[in-house]
Amino acid sequence: MHSDRGLLSPGWADTGIDDLLDDRAWLTAMIRVEEALARAQARIGMVPPATAAALARVDADAFDWPGLVAGVRETGNPTVGFVAQLTGIVAGIDPEAADFVHRGSTSQDILDTATMLVCRAVLDRVLGDLRRTADAVAGLAREHRDTPMAGRTLTQHAVPITFGLKAAGWLNAVLDAVDRLDHLRAHGLPVSLGGAAGTLAAYQEFTEADVLVLVDHVAADLGLTAPLIPWHGARLPVVDVANALGLVTGTLGKLAADVEVLTRTEIGELAEPSAPGRGASSAMPQKRNPVYTTAVLTAARQVPALVSVLHQCMVVPDERSAGGWHAEWQPLREALRLAAGAARNAADLACGLVVFPDRMRENLALTGGAIVAERLGAALTPLLGKVAAKRLMTEVTATTGDVADVLVRRLRALGHDGDPARWRELCDPTGYPGASARLVDRVLDRHRAGR
Repeated sequence: MHSDRGLLSPGWADTGIDDLLDDRAWLTAMIRVEEALARAQARIGMVPPATAAALARVDADAFDWPGLVAGVRETGNPTVGFVAQLTGIVAGIDPEAADFVHRGSTSQDILDTATMLVCRAVLDRVLGDLRRTADAVAGLAREHRDTPMAGRTLTQHAVPITFGLKAAGWLNAVLDAVDRLDHLRAHGLPVSLGGAAGTLAAYQEFTEADVLVLVDHVAADLGLTAPLIPWHGARLPVVDVANALGLVTGTLGKLAADVEVLTRTEIGELAEPSAPGRGASSAMPQKRNPVYTTAVLTAARQVPALVSVLHQCMVVPDERSAGGWHAEWQPLREALRLAAGAARNAADLACGLVVFPDRMRENLALTGGAIVAERLGAALTPLLGKVAAKRLMTEVTATTGDVADVLVRRLRALGHDGDPARWRELCDPTGYPGASARLVDRVLDRHRAGR
């Protein structure tokens, strides 16, 4: 049977994310939750210790998958059919243990907690790729700290910058994303245990111990956090994950958007890493399309819509909702896939990005010095006054030719002796990088401090 392996999903295809987010991954996580629950229940006398031991022997391949899928339509969620089959499988391992499977629990307890486990596994992989991206762009920032290039605003040459500064901007944003994911990973993935309506009543019926400690035991076992109160109807944990995924893809999308522009044939300042067949066109053999860039951009453009769906799923009535909870599963899974794919593709892109400093210098000179009009205006203001200086620079940059030569001629016509050497020096774009180098150093210091 064929499954969705990414044929129409370039945002995550062939990035190794499939096994972390396919149906088997969720089922395996649900088994793990039932095992941890039974182990925690054994600690407070709710079930025999043998229950968790039997559950530990259950494998996802033992399930009747068509039966599980049919059960989703019959019951509205995958947990009911899962528990029925799980109980039967455990009965084959230890008949007495089967009576204690899923004791006091409800479907949402198991699936929400399993979802947090799946999210944690994906976030761990995303964090690894973000750190790889950070290391790669830190290397670019360091190497090209002083490499001049044109800064562009609203598609036009603005003022000179350095490529190191551009890479440092990517780096700082990626480090921001790492910090947020680290915090989420440590504090924002809670166990979900509440029973039928968030009171823990059924759990309490099977023990004389304080049932609240059950939540702590399960959380410790699974490496998740213990919430103060059940969150069946309060979906912030899922939205926290969604927001983080949006931040990741948006951050990496910015990097990819910059690369997309700078790899254009007529600009040619960057190139993606090359390999046989990568970026090939079916009709134009001369092309080498920016495939890593494309994959990151397609993810960055889809995830916000999925995040929006998950935000809408927060607005649900009652202690457990009809439809709101159910609407989360597929958008969350696809957002996880896309963010993980973007992180892997961005890391591969950054690690092999090719920089062409000579081309950057050529493009920097395209306007004949007009790119430093801001600097020239500042130099002319004491001589002519602010208004007249701006008027003159507007006239000078509107003409063709070398800005320094035109400026000197206009100054002489206005009765000012122009020093050609001075104005030519001021028109050199490489002499107007501002604080670029020191800004790069600050971000590199942050990167080093976080390693």
